[in-house]
Amino acid sequence: MKAKNCLIFGGSGQIGRNLIRKLTKNNYKVTVVTRNIHQKSYIIKTQANVGYIDIVESNIFEESKIRELFKKADICINLVGILFEQKKGNTFRNIHTIFPSLLAKLSKEYNLEHFIHLSALGINEAIDSNYARSKIEGENEILKNFPLSTILRPSIVYSVDDNFTTNFMTLLNRLPIFPLYYSGNTKFAPIHCSDLTDIIHHIISKKISSKIIECVGPEIITFKEILIKLLKLIDKKRILLPIPLSLATISAKLFEIMPRPLLTRDQLRLLKYDNVPTKKYKTNFDIGVPSLRLFDEEVKKYCYMWRDGGQFSTDKYFSNK
Repeated sequence: MKAKNCLIFGGSGQIGRNLIRKLTKNNYKVTVVTRNIHQKSYIIKTQANVGYIDIVESNIFEESKIRELFKKADICINLVGILFEQKKGNTFRNIHTIFPSLLAKLSKEYNLEHFIHLSALGINEAIDSNYARSKIEGENEILKNFPLSTILRPSIVYSVDDNFTTNFMTLLNRLPIFPLYYSGNTKFAPIHCSDLTDIIHHIISKKISSKIIECVGPEIITFKEILIKLLKLIDKKRILLPIPLSLATISAKLFEIMPRPLLTRDQLRLLKYDNVPTKKYKTNFDIGVPSLRLFDEEVKKYCYMWRDGGQFSTDKYFSNK
């Protein structure tokens, strides 16, 4: 049987790389679109055997070039997203609303079997966040333009390649005091990257079309609890200090000056809202793909890079677990 072709946008990130490996091992061919083939191709091409992967350089708004790719595709997967806005068109509206809307239109025009779009959990209530509003508007456009689409809303996605646990372990390693926003009470349901790619593969292989699926891990953990777990894993003691919202807002405004801000005011607004299942939509557990990987056990596999002594650490917790 002829291998189906998956057209992937955003394939160079942690989710994209894991997904390429998952799909190609299961006899799917992938075409990965990247903005800079010279920077990204050396990473992408190592994720699959020759013959199973094509890499195409294109701006995501080069519609004429993207159209040619849709002519050969069976399935389109959009993993493109940003956490903060930049210049040169990298706005929430462009990336989270206009671009997914275009992909949904092309998916319908070229009669694709499926369009899978990665959104985010906890965006319905966060009406004061530009990030959340752009995600919601993007979802609405997708379902209007191509009703066969499936939208995935994951909680925090983590792995050795993430920008979540790795950044926090770096900061906790360096800072004697760490700020707690909203007293660290915001709840998350962290999902491992491999579990998320299992969900995507299951949706494709079983031809599931459920419109919106919330993708969550097996645990509900507060932001403070996550930091405590990470501190234990890297064997550090730090002061976790709740700070007033006014001070947090000022610090976020200052961070926004940085090329890659640690925190923006929009992200601070998002932190007011829990990132857990809403019970309004199906979850990955409901469609038969339960997440089994536990946060502590998975992060333990790579946390040694932030411990004194690195891979030669001999802490009791680390060696006996």
